[in-house]
Amino acid sequence: MIINVSDIVGEFAMAADAGEKLYDKIYTQLQQSKSISLDLTGVKIFTSCFLNIAIGQLFKDIACEKVHELVEFTGLSQKHQKLLAYVIENAERYYK
Repeated sequence: MIINVSDIVGEFAMAADAGEKLYDKIYTQLQQSKSISLDLTGVKIFTSCFLNIAIGQLFKDIACEKVHELVEFTGLSQKHQKLLAYVIENAERYYK
């Protein structure tokens, strides 16, 4: 399943409620062991707060290996890739 993040949050992924909307879509799919491709094309700005809610809290109830296996990210700049990697690393440590 491909999820176009900009369709959900627009160009600016900054608010906690936007992160929660995305999390709800992702979590439902992962519970059913369905693969997800998150396309972030068109999202110009996103914050660690948004990513912590949308992505980071996935690691609370789903095994790290499963998240890495089933979730793919596309359309990210290098800067955004670094921020995402930082959020994921922190979430994995926090929920261990």
